[in-house]
Amino acid sequence: MPQATQTFVIVGASLAGAKAAETLRAEGFDGRVVLIGDEARRPYERPPLSKDYLRGEKDFDAAAVHPAGFYDEHDIDLRTSTTVTAIGPAERSVTLASGEQITWDRLLLATGAVPRRLSVEGADLPGVLYLRSVEDANTLRQAISPSAQVVVIGAGWIGAEVAASARQVGAAVAIVELAAVPLERVLGPEVGAVYRDLHASHGVDLHFGVGVEAIVGSTAVEAVRLSDGTVLDATAVVVGVGVTPRVELAEAAGLAVDNGVVVDEHLQTSVPGIFAAGDVANAFHPRYGTRIRLEHWSAALNQGPAAARAMLGQQVSYDRTPYFFSDQYDLGMEYRGWAPDFDQVVFRGDPASGAFLCFWLRHGNVAAAMNANIWDAGDAIEALLRGDRPIDPARLADPEIDLAGLAGSPDA
Repeated sequence: MPQATQTFVIVGASLAGAKAAETLRAEGFDGRVVLIGDEARRPYERPPLSKDYLRGEKDFDAAAVHPAGFYDEHDIDLRTSTTVTAIGPAERSVTLASGEQITWDRLLLATGAVPRRLSVEGADLPGVLYLRSVEDANTLRQAISPSAQVVVIGAGWIGAEVAASARQVGAAVAIVELAAVPLERVLGPEVGAVYRDLHASHGVDLHFGVGVEAIVGSTAVEAVRLSDGTVLDATAVVVGVGVTPRVELAEAAGLAVDNGVVVDEHLQTSVPGIFAAGDVANAFHPRYGTRIRLEHWSAALNQGPAAARAMLGQQVSYDRTPYFFSDQYDLGMEYRGWAPDFDQVVFRGDPASGAFLCFWLRHGNVAAAMNANIWDAGDAIEALLRGDRPIDPARLADPEIDLAGLAGSPDA
């Protein structure tokens, strides 16, 4: 079928969806491209929402994936404030809330994820806030004034970054987390302790190893009562306890779903012609031999274009190294790799100095690595990860040994 007569539909006007639409045009697709999103705004990137956008240092245009005129200029039919209510794999159609049906030749699901809701007494009080959208960030921006008392529930990436931003604008901040340190599930106790100490040094009131019993207030949030009896005064409560992939459309359409929409290394679902990318995609990773669902900016940025090329029939195998970054106060970091389990953590440099490298080892191999305030180590880290062979931990920790040489040395 000639491309000009084909219609490619993208459900989710997200970073993944927008980059897929861009790639379709860049690759020469001259058929119809329909990009559908339920938010009123054009596609944007989410990392700034907990950082400089939240602090009022950058505006929406800085977070937008493309300039305002991009979609018209590239003949992309961007439908904002539009909800898809059903997918018909047999009919090869999507149904909109308006009742309109759009038939497709290829379909991409880039529906993202939604924050997990807190289920305790008082969780529905005004002032209990979540962060996922620009509108959420706008609401939160008004709530973290210098006079605010902010309680952040959950010390994962969103919670930790919001806590840092709130302190940077002068709010009083407390963090409540069931784990022993921030980010323990991803980084482990040793590196989590670095972030614990970082927040403590900026005056955050830390409550680890404790849960939330109730959120207290008559007409709005007034306090948070913890499981150990502590009561924290609060003018705002920010909940960051993880996200859930938005699989409802896929599930109702009969696609394979398991912690996201199941896709192969080509980002194709269990139904030929339907693809998925970004937070919602649980993708088989050929390097690791298992499926991985990545809730990070880099996956949306890179899986969207990969899915677009696969939709065009190109031979695509998504095997990029997982990557994410975080900025909290004056500590910026990049993390590469995948280490759901590890047996050793090796530091190169002193974390107390504010500039260091860290490596997570599994069976002697570097499974993941982080560079904190060191910005010229990315290529060497990537080479270490792809080398997939044991490295002497003592040499890995020695700053006098060139990291790039270590990555290339057979007797490392």
